[in-house]
Amino acid sequence: MEDMYGIKYSKPEVVLLQDTGIGVAETAARTCYDSFSNSENQVIKSLETQMPDDSMLDELNAIDDSALLDDLAWAYFHHSILEHANLSFLIRGTSRGVLQEHARHRIQAISVRSTRYTMSSLINAFVASKQSETKNEGKEFFIKTVLSFDMFVTADEAYNRVEISGMYDKLDFQFNKVEDFYAISVAKSSLPFLEEFAKDSAGLYKALQSGKKKRNVGDAFKHIISDNVKVDMVVTFNLRSLKNYFTLRDSGAAFFQIRWLAQEMMSVTPQKYLDLIIKKK
Repeated sequence: MEDMYGIKYSKPEVVLLQDTGIGVAETAARTCYDSFSNSENQVIKSLETQMPDDSMLDELNAIDDSALLDDLAWAYFHHSILEHANLSFLIRGTSRGVLQEHARHRIQAISVRSTRYTMSSLINAFVASKQSETKNEGKEFFIKTVLSFDMFVTADEAYNRVEISGMYDKLDFQFNKVEDFYAISVAKSSLPFLEEFAKDSAGLYKALQSGKKKRNVGDAFKHIISDNVKVDMVVTFNLRSLKNYFTLRDSGAAFFQIRWLAQEMMSVTPQKYLDLIIKKK
């Protein structure tokens, strides 16, 4: 996929992990109006006179259509009842730039891949690069190693080399400024590898990767990564908030990367939910 500025990007992948159904939302609406007997869904009619057992709950959560919810959503704009339906999505390969946009949607649960705990391979590649014969060789080792991580949403290798080169330069600046660089980048139990694999970048990298990881290593190095870096996350929206998200983020005015994400999320959202939040054309 290419943006309007000529840069190639990979698109995110999305899977719907779970959805709670629309039966609870209709139950909430019927509770407001005390109108259980008017439902076309027999299990909801039954709620007028009895509390549901497990089999009724299974039936309730399997409801695919509700005339009342459709009326409330599109005729009366009573959207609060949509808050009783929730959907959770696993998202892989969107960007940190999208994450910033996502955070502006107030009502969502969001859990994101942590740079604090997941930068070990990147830092190991830099530490290993310092064992190369020359700085240029070390930098090239770092660039080639990081290219193999597939860590950017941009899909142009030449562009990504520029990005990784900048990361190396920032790390090298820090390396020359901080007296105890290895103490903040390498686990204590892995420090002997620096002597064991002197002048052997590939060997040191492999050893560091198989050794104990430095705890919270990302704390010292978050500054080197950009909004171009991929992130994975799980997000949970109630249906009302998802309606707002799709309305704003599937718009041509939205940042193109979050628009791609919204479209992928929409593509895996079951039709029974879309019927309540996306206006039929």
